[in-house]
Amino acid sequence: MHPAIATDRLTKDFPVGFWRKRPYRALDGLTLDVSPGEVFGFLGPNGAGKTTTLKLLMQLIFPTSGRAFILGRPVGDLSVRRRIGYLPENPYFYDYLTAEELLTYFASLFDLRGADRRARVSSLLDEVGIGGERRLQLRKFSKGMVQRVGIAQALINDPEVVFLDEPMSGLDPLGRRDIRELILRLRERGKTVFFSSHILSDAEALCSRVAILAGGRLAATGKLTELLAYEVRGWELVVTGIAADALERFSPPITKVTPIADGRYVLEVRADAQPAGLIGELASAGASIVSLNPVHTTLEEIFVSKVQAAGSAREGALA
Repeated sequence: MHPAIATDRLTKDFPVGFWRKRPYRALDGLTLDVSPGEVFGFLGPNGAGKTTTLKLLMQLIFPTSGRAFILGRPVGDLSVRRRIGYLPENPYFYDYLTAEELLTYFASLFDLRGADRRARVSSLLDEVGIGGERRLQLRKFSKGMVQRVGIAQALINDPEVVFLDEPMSGLDPLGRRDIRELILRLRERGKTVFFSSHILSDAEALCSRVAILAGGRLAATGKLTELLAYEVRGWELVVTGIAADALERFSPPITKVTPIADGRYVLEVRADAQPAGLIGELASAGASIVSLNPVHTTLEEIFVSKVQAAGSAREGALA
């Protein structure tokens, strides 16, 4: 089975400068593949090359070197175009149209007509959370509402592969939750979702695999279970109803005490400690246990370390 998306040493240089132009390498030899039916997170700081990669896959720009494939075909193959959907980073639509009129136009491009077209437009607007506003001109929409309409247009043709560039941009917490749930529904229907983001919590909640891009280069890629060291590094225990001086006698298992409110504390506990025994001792001292959580390596820590390492390597190469 072919990968849903594959790139082979994909590279893009842009000319910069006014008089004597010189090449600036925005993407440097990107090689990765995305399996059918998975949600793949494409992560990186601003300027890492994420949007450049998506524009290359959409053929909005063309590579300096390297190749890319979608559904086993070169990215320029016209037969693939009907099978993909795309949301750009900052979607802009003719804003005197209503949301319904805009989606009706895009549905017409895919030969949807009559009742099928009306049903498709209505169901997608429902799915992205656009209700009675669908008959308002887009110029009256907030940025988050335009983003929702943009996601709807990316799905109008029921694509097999969906490319989303910063899909959570401009959304409030409820909007982010709705779009996360939509992406999970797409995965349940067997769709491949490739989305770029710098919001790491979304990647942890949605993705089976991620790639981290830094300075135009692939810094890391793999399953989250492989990238994250899931062994317990310690314990975080929240307690209440005990005095701070009473906690002092529980060291060394407790390595740090942080007050968060009157009589409530966050306790950092060593990984080799037995939390069940410590909880019993704290309870005997009058403490009430609010929560106990293991401390793991986070995606944010992996992200920061990979980006910093890539930055140091690039500075060394330029020195």
